Amino acid sequence: MILNYIWIGFILVAFLVACVQLVFFGNAQVFTDIVNSTFSSARTGFEVSLGLTGVLALWMGIMKIGEHGGMIQTFSHMVYPLFKRLFPDIPKDHPAAGSILLNLSANILGLDNAATPAGLQAMRELQELNTDKSKASNAMIMFLVLNASGLTLIPVSIMTIRAQMGAANPADVFIPIMIATFVSTTVGVLALCAKQHIRIDRVILGTFGGMALLIATVVWLFSRMEQEQVQHVSSAAASIILFSIIVLFIVSGMRKRINVYDSFIEGAKEGFSTAIRIIPYLIAILVAVGMLRASGTLDFLVGGLKSVIASLGLDTRWVDGMPTALMKPLSGSGARGMMVETMNTFGADSFAGRLSGVLQGAADTTFYVVAVYYGAVNIKNSRYTVPFALLADLAGVVAAVAVTYVFFG
Repeated sequence: MILNYIWIGFILVAFLVACVQLVFFGNAQVFTDIVNSTFSSARTGFEVSLGLTGVLALWMGIMKIGEHGGMIQTFSHMVYPLFKRLFPDIPKDHPAAGSILLNLSANILGLDNAATPAGLQAMRELQELNTDKSKASNAMIMFLVLNASGLTLIPVSIMTIRAQMGAANPADVFIPIMIATFVSTTVGVLALCAKQHIRIDRVILGTFGGMALLIATVVWLFSRMEQEQVQHVSSAAASIILFSIIVLFIVSGMRKRINVYDSFIEGAKEGFSTAIRIIPYLIAILVAVGMLRASGTLDFLVGGLKSVIASLGLDTRWVDGMPTALMKPLSGSGARGMMVETMNTFGADSFAGRLSGVLQGAADTTFYVVAVYYGAVNIKNSRYTVPFALLADLAGVVAAVAVTYVFFG
């Protein structure tokens, strides 16, 4: 529903701005530019989606090996000590605990297909524990904020799109995304702990503090390097980590004595289907965004913000990536379209192109997550879910801009 209004709004705003350009500025070419943009944007959307099939099939195949090889269960065991402190209202051995751990572990591994069903099941089980069936419980709010903060270890779709858009090293945003999404999750969780009076003990402090120390060390090391060396080292590190994960997944499959090749084929088929399935969605949003840009709306908004930032004596390059950040809480496909449009306009390896990728991976679609998960169990009163989820989103955006400057200058 939200995306419906966004899509209609983009087209109507583009039309109104074009009318202003024609009547007040005598720009008769603007309508021709808008119509031409619909054809070029539709072609770009199809080409990007078609190009996604190979790389997405590869990574979905690898993910399926990890899923069948027990990596979700491994992640679940690793995070359980933290989990039982963040969800004190869930009784020991309750089915909700397993579903939440499965959902969060699948999200961390980028297994969207496994994450959503587990998340819906977790909400149904949390509703059984809920004393007020129309109002979100503390556990539900914590679960939703964790999902909305978008903590992901392997941003498959972003790296896939960067590859299709011609990035020299599609994985060079891997480490910046890890840092930005960790900041988003940490801010959201710790703020909720304060709100829900959850004691921040050694496990919570040790987990988030240890990760923060590690990330601060990485940022400090990279900040001492020359920019060219930063890009070289971070790209190499990202590639080593990703290849190590591939090997780890394959080894886990071998230990479970599964047919690794068949698991890969099963996942690759899902990846191919996913790439084909997103074609109409990507074309729809790219055409609407293309109209906004051709009408001059985006240039006006971005240019105005740049003028304000420049008047403060600050660098303005980050402003070109903001359309992705503004769209992300509202719509995942809309933000994806903004990211593709930014890469198409400025280049996949431009500062704005890389920033849009990091912003896309820094958090999840807050309003979509809230609507789907709460709607599934008829929760009418979300209480303070949205403000805390948006706080996590804001932290992710700030962190994304900061780390993009550190890594890509």
